[in-house]
Amino acid sequence: MCGIVGFSNFNGNMSREESQKIINDMNSKLYKRGPDENGIYIKKHICIGHRRLVVIDRENGKQPMCVKYQGRNYVITYNGQIYNCDELRKVLLENGFTFTGHCDTEVLLKSYIHYGHDVVKHLNGIFAFAIWDESKEELFLARDHFGVKPLFYSIKNNELVFASEIKALFEYPSIYPEVDDKGICELFGIGPAHTPGTTVFKGIYEIKPASYAIFRKNYFKTEKYWKFKSKEHKDSFEETCKKTEYLLDDSITRQLVSDVPLCTFLSGGLDSSIITMYASNFYQKNRMGKLHSYSVDYKDNDKNFHRTDFQPNTDSDYVDFISDALGTEHKKIILDTPQLSETLKDAVIARDMPGMADIDSSLLLFCKEVKKEATVALTGECADEIFGGYPWFFREDALNSNTFPWSINISR
Repeated sequence: MCGIVGFSNFNGNMSREESQKIINDMNSKLYKRGPDENGIYIKKHICIGHRRLVVIDRENGKQPMCVKYQGRNYVITYNGQIYNCDELRKVLLENGFTFTGHCDTEVLLKSYIHYGHDVVKHLNGIFAFAIWDESKEELFLARDHFGVKPLFYSIKNNELVFASEIKALFEYPSIYPEVDDKGICELFGIGPAHTPGTTVFKGIYEIKPASYAIFRKNYFKTEKYWKFKSKEHKDSFEETCKKTEYLLDDSITRQLVSDVPLCTFLSGGLDSSIITMYASNFYQKNRMGKLHSYSVDYKDNDKNFHRTDFQPNTDSDYVDFISDALGTEHKKIILDTPQLSETLKDAVIARDMPGMADIDSSLLLFCKEVKKEATVALTGECADEIFGGYPWFFREDALNSNTFPWSINISR
């Protein structure tokens, strides 16, 4: 993960020194997102910052990245990964573009130069980015189809401020942490979910999933570039299996591109086991050595485990079985209850609002341990949403609740 920050100010009420201090302060708040490199770009009406976690092409992927094309200057700050990078690069080469490295940042920026605002319609990946077109004095902000990568902003009086995390916005002089009524209601009623586009703080919004925004002097517009369509499923069982297998293979192997150590999270459940299987097969096929996998467990869990709808049995037996079957280099990380409690506050700070209590703190502790040996991890997040793994997909009270099935306790 990386961190992006910036602001565009057309009021002319800020010196270069003030601008530099603000962008540096904003950038420093995102240190944990990008501990490897730090960069800023300052020009008239625009300040951009970037915190980098190096994954691909250390030398040629530095940000903010600037490109001059046909006499016009473009600058990008970007967080994410473009999975169809090779296909885009081929199109760009055919159209006269050249490249200095193999990072996806350069491909993304030059794709924007080629396609303009429609670039988002050509991207397969997870992303949040900002591009400044100097000749137009225009800022373009965009977020991926499902909002995997965060992108928050605040706008007033010809000033737009953006960041990967809300805490960075509070470093801007006119932005304050004030929770509003709707934010409180959503926090208690459906948290950590929320209405797309909003946050719990007054005046702070997010670029919605599958949307982009354009900001110029006296102008701001957001637009949706993609919408999920629900259609009747007419495929046979065999066709369904074949298509699902293709989609899993394609989506997983496209995410295995990395110049730094990569691993998978392996809980022993179907989703993480399938991801680990495809990743392990890819490693073996390309003679990349053993895939490293990690699991988390809790001290004395074998004695204290209680069955629930979310977890009907312990993970450990399945973890061992899958790891042995696939031949991964596996490591178990054991956490203790006091650690979970002591890390609750850190987890809230990381999320910028209350989330899922010890689920968040355990994930934070787990990732801290994994980061000591690996930089990139495939996790299996959202598999339960796609494949119906949660109990509210089959519990009668949830199905008949006449509300969102994951929010059946709002009356409390």
